[in-house]
Amino acid sequence: MRELVVLGTASQVPTRARNHNGYLLLWDGEGILFDPGEGTQRQMIHAGVAATKVTRICLTHVHGDHCYGLPGVLSRLALDRVEHPVHLHYPASGEEVVRALVAVSTPGIDLRLVPHGAAGEIAPGLAVEPLRHRIGTFGYRLAEPDGRTIVRERLAAAGIRGPDVARLQREGRLGGVRIEDVSVPRRGQRFAFVMDTAPCEGAVALAEGADLLVTECTFSDDDAALADQYLHLTAGQAGSIAGAAGARNLVLTHFSSRYPETAQLEGQARRRAGNAVVRAAADLDRIGFPRRRGAWMGEGDRDGDG
Repeated sequence: MRELVVLGTASQVPTRARNHNGYLLLWDGEGILFDPGEGTQRQMIHAGVAATKVTRICLTHVHGDHCYGLPGVLSRLALDRVEHPVHLHYPASGEEVVRALVAVSTPGIDLRLVPHGAAGEIAPGLAVEPLRHRIGTFGYRLAEPDGRTIVRERLAAAGIRGPDVARLQREGRLGGVRIEDVSVPRRGQRFAFVMDTAPCEGAVALAEGADLLVTECTFSDDDAALADQYLHLTAGQAGSIAGAAGARNLVLTHFSSRYPETAQLEGQARRRAGNAVVRAAADLDRIGFPRRRGAWMGEGDRDGDG
């Protein structure tokens, strides 16, 4: 299962309807928690997701609304006696803050600190790019390896059925039939997480071809001067990143408390987002990945979503 659970959508100041940041990505067997702000542990209860699902925690930077929920989450993992390792990824420039937050957490879990200071892969399939904010900030990108999609008509024509299908996929060849003969290329799914930043090359690089792009949308286009002052994105700039990168779906979040409603922000982003489907997130939303292109489809259908 691949799903994004939105735990909070506020920026610096929470509101009655918006908790501070928090995003749990359920990706096959992993639970990757991004930017846990205050109240994240409680929001997980409201969302119906167990803290025991968390296998990695990824901090974009160490401003409080993106990391002050860390001690509570770690303490809950200790209380629940989580036995699997938990990797904590964060910018090396935030080392002092991260160690202070970890120090006040309840001990008892296998926590592995993994600082990073440059663009590149930091774990299998997980990479970072620097963003442009007031302190050291990195966005994250999770990419599944490319594979192949089986075409049923080609399997039938080759006379392959039952357990032999799995054997062909595993070994790449069965008799005179190659996996390439009965399948088409399939691009792996991609997820991108772009938080506090002004427009920059790193944001577009992270978003390139993303099936699901989550990005901050702190200000309206009408408040572009404030966005420029504080090195944040406007709604239109968030949309432009998605459009330039060819993202399929754009999820907006990290809203300033000056905007009680998000419809205007969503509209501003949509006008500049190209073909991306645009959605303004709300607390406790559960957002599934778009259906994979061409998975187990017929010859005539494989160019559509399936």
